[in-house]
Amino acid sequence: MSEASQAPASSSTPPWEAKRLPNRRGLARKLLAWGIVAGLAGAVFYALQPRPVEVEVGVVQNGPLTVYVSEEGKTRVRNRYVVAAPVAGSMQRVVLKPGDKVESGKTVLTRIEPAISPLLDTRARMQAQANVDAATAARSRANENIEMARTGLKYAQANWDRIKNNTDKGTVSDTDRDTFEREAEMKAREVRSAEFALQVADYELAQAKAALLQIEKPAEGGASIDVRAPVNGVVLRVQQESATIVAPGAPILEIGDPTDLEIEAEILSRDAVAIQLGAEVTVEQWGGDEPAKARVRRVEPAAFTKVSALGVEEQRVLVLSDFVAQTSALKSLGDRYRVEVRVAVWHSDKTLLVPSGALFREGSEWKTFLFDNGNAKVVTVKAGRTDGKLTQVLEGLKAGDEVLMHPPDTVKDGSDVVKRDEVK
Repeated sequence: MSEASQAPASSSTPPWEAKRLPNRRGLARKLLAWGIVAGLAGAVFYALQPRPVEVEVGVVQNGPLTVYVSEEGKTRVRNRYVVAAPVAGSMQRVVLKPGDKVESGKTVLTRIEPAISPLLDTRARMQAQANVDAATAARSRANENIEMARTGLKYAQANWDRIKNNTDKGTVSDTDRDTFEREAEMKAREVRSAEFALQVADYELAQAKAALLQIEKPAEGGASIDVRAPVNGVVLRVQQESATIVAPGAPILEIGDPTDLEIEAEILSRDAVAIQLGAEVTVEQWGGDEPAKARVRRVEPAAFTKVSALGVEEQRVLVLSDFVAQTSALKSLGDRYRVEVRVAVWHSDKTLLVPSGALFREGSEWKTFLFDNGNAKVVTVKAGRTDGKLTQVLEGLKAGDEVLMHPPDTVKDGSDVVKRDEVK
């Protein structure tokens, strides 16, 4: 009876009202979608976070520093002699060319012949006699100059021998030894220059006497005058090559020794005041593989005005330098060759240095970014002298500090930075 009553009840329940089983596949799809959305959101959040800036780091350290003044210069023959016509007349053509060697008193440079009769009048005779007297006085002066130069050389050489033989350590500084040695060398060169001047005076006296002889005794003196080389050397430039009528004193050609070169550089007057005699000079861009060494011999006391390429008037001073050693490579240099000189105006054997690329200007102060455990920290620096690559630090940094080299505009005070060599 009870079984019969239960059967109709179960058969009366609609099939669509029956309890549904949970859909496990739909739940997994929802979880996967939410996971993708969360991953994308995390990636966007990570991408929007500020990242450390890659920077190059330099180190502040102690070291030597030399400050140079750079300028264009040119070589020139130290002793240049301009041969001029001793008398008026008809000059023959000069057959010598630049670079030809000449010998003192033997090589005939040109020949001057009488052009007009006034060479034989009384006035010409008196002028020729006056030229002889002037040449005699010039020779006497040159003779006195060479004696003075020899006396100075003797004194300088004695001082150098005394200092050179003094071997006690600490008695004489290296600077004083170099000064006495350079003084003896300069005096020797002055004697050589005075000897050349005496040869020129002898030549001028002989030429004046020959001109007087030509006027007083034309039959004995001949009808022409040979102009001979006054010194040994090389023809540098022929100023009058073609045959022409010349006046007394008209320049004919230049003679000099191309192996005896010096360097002249036109330095701005504000830089020249810091240049000392004997300062080190580096000669670059002269055509050789290695820079040549030279030393300052003279800083001329008078400046001159020169207009720059930009049209600005500048006051410049001639600075003369001598090569320290005449190497085989320097023999290819000639007169008035272009070079670049770097003159040392300040030197320190040990000072605190920072790379110049780490400094930047902010108003009237120099500043730099200090690398501080991954952060950029702005530091005010009191800078001293610089050679373009390194700068002297007077205040604000200490040895061992790391500074940012050429920091980009994105770096600010407190920015996160990372060394470029540490980025993987």
